[in-house]
Amino acid sequence: MEKVLDLISKEVSDAFEAAGYDRSLGKCGISNRPDLCEYQCNGAMAGAKQYHKAPFMIADEVCEKLSGNEMFEKVESVKPGFLNLNLSKDFVRTYIVRMLHEKKFGVTLPGHEPTIVLDYGGPNVAKPLHVGHLRSAVIGESLKRILKYAGNKVVGDVHLGDWGLQMGLIITELKERKPDLVYFDDSYTGSYPKEAPFTLSELEEIYPAASGKSKEDENFKARALEATKKLQDGNRGYRALWHHILNVSVTDLKKNYKNLNVSFDLWWGESTVHDIIPGMVDMMKQGGYAHESQGALVVDVAEESDSKELPPCIILKSDGAALYATTDLATIQKRMDEYHPQAIYYVADKRQSLHFTQVFRTAHKTKLAMPETDLQFVGFGTMNGKDGKPFKTRDGGVPRLEKLIAEIDEQMYARIKEGNAEIGDDEAKKTAHQVALSAIKYGDLSNQPSKDYIFDIDKFTSFEGDTGPYLLYTIVRIKSILAKYEAKTGKKYKEAKLDVAQSDNEKKLNLQLTRFSEAVESAAKELMPNRICAYIYALANDFNSFYHETRILAEEDERKQESYIALLYITLRVMETGIDLLGFDAPERM
Repeated sequence: MEKVLDLISKEVSDAFEAAGYDRSLGKCGISNRPDLCEYQCNGAMAGAKQYHKAPFMIADEVCEKLSGNEMFEKVESVKPGFLNLNLSKDFVRTYIVRMLHEKKFGVTLPGHEPTIVLDYGGPNVAKPLHVGHLRSAVIGESLKRILKYAGNKVVGDVHLGDWGLQMGLIITELKERKPDLVYFDDSYTGSYPKEAPFTLSELEEIYPAASGKSKEDENFKARALEATKKLQDGNRGYRALWHHILNVSVTDLKKNYKNLNVSFDLWWGESTVHDIIPGMVDMMKQGGYAHESQGALVVDVAEESDSKELPPCIILKSDGAALYATTDLATIQKRMDEYHPQAIYYVADKRQSLHFTQVFRTAHKTKLAMPETDLQFVGFGTMNGKDGKPFKTRDGGVPRLEKLIAEIDEQMYARIKEGNAEIGDDEAKKTAHQVALSAIKYGDLSNQPSKDYIFDIDKFTSFEGDTGPYLLYTIVRIKSILAKYEAKTGKKYKEAKLDVAQSDNEKKLNLQLTRFSEAVESAAKELMPNRICAYIYALANDFNSFYHETRILAEEDERKQESYIALLYITLRVMETGIDLLGFDAPERM
């Protein structure tokens, strides 16, 4: 479905052409002075030099050609040469009715369903999720939903850190604590126990203890490295222990991601591609892509156009060990083989920019990815506290994500019970969690991903201003009015018909609704969920302006009231779709 802005630009371009000027001058934009007009064209200003004519004279001629055009309620030529445009209310109503009959509210869908693999999450096994994992999960989940809505087949992969030194550290520490476990008996040939020899809380204590020990005890670290190698070489006992570590940890990760309303299609990890690395390395050697440098195997990725020196991508260290780049490249190979994606996007800390530049160039150079495969890195900034430093608890630690969410849930629960004593405990707890998620996610997503931002929970949980709870409150308000309308009139609000807008605020809300598809397509193209946030916030503001200045339920003219109700229902549908794209939903009441 054509966008309103494109339709306006087409009409104005036709008018420029009819007046004897280049039609490219007819491009229009949303007015930055809504008090003067809704849309504006500055083409006459640009054409003045080309046609050696005063811009207001060109604008006057184009304005004349647009006279009587049914799309517009007002067309003005304003010195020194601006064209100010207001759409007709009938055109806006007709467009919204068409939009409602289009799939995805008029979002332009691709002719086929491109496959995109989205790599986000990236937690390490045996470590609890902490606030440092929040941005990747929240941004990645929203991008997955936006890209799916825009007509793509999206495969979300958590990409676990499950195969490196941390596994060797855990196994070595476990061996010190419980040396008699059957997993450490090389002569054992029977079946291993189905139950893990540790609990989740024990596992989460073992890793930091082992990590600290390895930094002080060289002998311990050497044994951990040896254990890592034995695990990767296929030692039966170590592999069985590793499966226990994975099962216990991933079960907890899935629970915590579910609590955050985040899900993944794939739970691949570094271990998933371990066995294909040797073949990939041989291909790189035989193809002449990789060469030795100071004992390491590298691929040169520098290009003449680089503004600064780009080091080669290290495939194997001098001791033959693989690195993150190695597993990332092998993962690209596996994804290409199994999913044949048109694009692979990575959501991770922006400080990993160099790493992904090296990996992407290596993937294209070595033909692991097709030349046209779109490899993109969505780098996000730091989540900081009010002091401007990376967010930490009062005692200086990095808070666990589970605990942070629970604390915000409790705050919202207390506020909801205080504001609505009639609401039951179960509903209050569910609603509190919905509001808490909206606060956390919107607080993050309303920022451009690459920007650092201040994690200010007092601001994020406010029911006023540019916040998630404000959006939910607006949605709940609409739901309440619609329910009261049905109770009062006995009519179904879903069957209400939209009429031509009567007031300026009503028309303004209508106009905002027409811009939904632009926001979605922009967010999908630029990989920026903040475009959706800005749109829904503007829509909520326009609705609330309309609500405060309109007698909706008290309106005596039934046709006018029905149109109001239709407008509310459309607004509700668009807002609920918008927050779903951001990864949260609204309660029935607050």
